[in-house]
Amino acid sequence: MFSERTSVGLDVHARSVVASALDVESGQLRRQRLTPNVDDLRRWLAALPAPAAVTYEAGPTGFGLARTLTTAGSGVWWRRRRNCKRPAGDRVKTDARDAEHLARLPRMDQIVPVRVPSADEEAARDLVRAREDVRGDLMRTRHRLSKLLLRQGIVWSGGAAWTGRHELWLREQHFDRAGLQLAFDIDFEALLLASARRDRLDKAIEAMATDSQFTPVVRRLCCLRGVSTLTGFALAVEVGDWGRFTGSSTTFPC
Repeated sequence: MFSERTSVGLDVHARSVVASALDVESGQLRRQRLTPNVDDLRRWLAALPAPAAVTYEAGPTGFGLARTLTTAGSGVWWRRRRNCKRPAGDRVKTDARDAEHLARLPRMDQIVPVRVPSADEEAARDLVRAREDVRGDLMRTRHRLSKLLLRQGIVWSGGAAWTGRHELWLREQHFDRAGLQLAFDIDFEALLLASARRDRLDKAIEAMATDSQFTPVVRRLCCLRGVSTLTGFALAVEVGDWGRFTGSSTTFPC
């Protein structure tokens, strides 16, 4: 149930923030275009009738705005949309209208609170996602290299691929045509670099999984059959608060 005096909607972009503030008692609607500077936004919010509830979508701009204003003690609530649809016939979409729409959503009970991850949690998530990106790059590089060789009628048959023996075999491949040789060298170099990046990230994840705030959760997850340290760490940092699934305040179901 919405009980604040002012409902604020922010349409946040990388270079601008369009704000709308709806005074619940008077019905007055204020609009303002601000810079992404948090100090400017905080001063504008401080001039509004308190208390205020703020709604914005943490898309590519992330949760930094929420953490900064909450740490500053501005008394702001952070929420996300849930199945919010515009009224039929409302096809005009501008930053100002989006901000106003976000400001009105809490009063219609179409907003649910969202847990804002800490900076450490987001850093750990970035590490896991970087590893996943590198894994995809490595898979695509392997695919290109193997298909380049296949077009030349060269197929590895010495056991499992992408092992130490396979790498030695790849190093022995040479071609008479300069263009083909250069293409092979570029793909093979990309394979080695992607493998090295993956190994660096694996070591960093292993170290963080062993000694960090996520260690207790990772150890419990790894007790499950088939859950490796990498998988357990990824689950721990992406889920964050396991109590969300049970409605309790525990961080992990015991």
